[in-house]
Amino acid sequence: MPAAKKTTTAKSKANEQGGDTVRVIKKYPNRRLYDTASSAYITLSQVRDLVMAGEAFAVRDAKTNEDLTRSILLQIILEEESGGVPMFSEAVLTNLIRFYGHAMQGLVGGYLEKNMQMFTDLQQRMQGQSQVLSPEIWQNMLGGPAPASMQNLMSNYTEQTQTALKTMQEQMQKQGEQMWAAMGLKR
Repeated sequence: MPAAKKTTTAKSKANEQGGDTVRVIKKYPNRRLYDTASSAYITLSQVRDLVMAGEAFAVRDAKTNEDLTRSILLQIILEEESGGVPMFSEAVLTNLIRFYGHAMQGLVGGYLEKNMQMFTDLQQRMQGQSQVLSPEIWQNMLGGPAPASMQNLMSNYTEQTQTALKTMQEQMQKQGEQMWAAMGLKR
């Protein structure tokens, strides 16, 4: 099961057990989305706004109760990529497609997830620092050499990325050794 689906399912179970409140959005056959929290139909753009606000939600098929959250998130990404400046180059998209069905699919997904989380953490730390700094200071920083604290943040991010890549390589090597051993061969 993909990691994103596990998270959504876990959040939904927590909601059923009285834990964190997860907003439920029902998707009807006519492709309309109904937000049960506001008792109103919403658009894909409004779902995007929920994502941007950090709101926990799950999209469910109105008839079958099937979890459609990933599908809706992919639709949002498609719309974002189609309009404005895309985030993913053709080369990145091509490589992502190549990893589907490949033995490394799970490792690549985990690597990307960890890397995005590290990047998000870095961004939050930078935002925390930005609240202390005036717009003039930020303008000077962006126009000149980066201050030591910014360099430390980027250095930590790079180090964490390298560690995640090394872990992925070690896991691949271990899986390869296990595969050879299962076939009764030594490498």
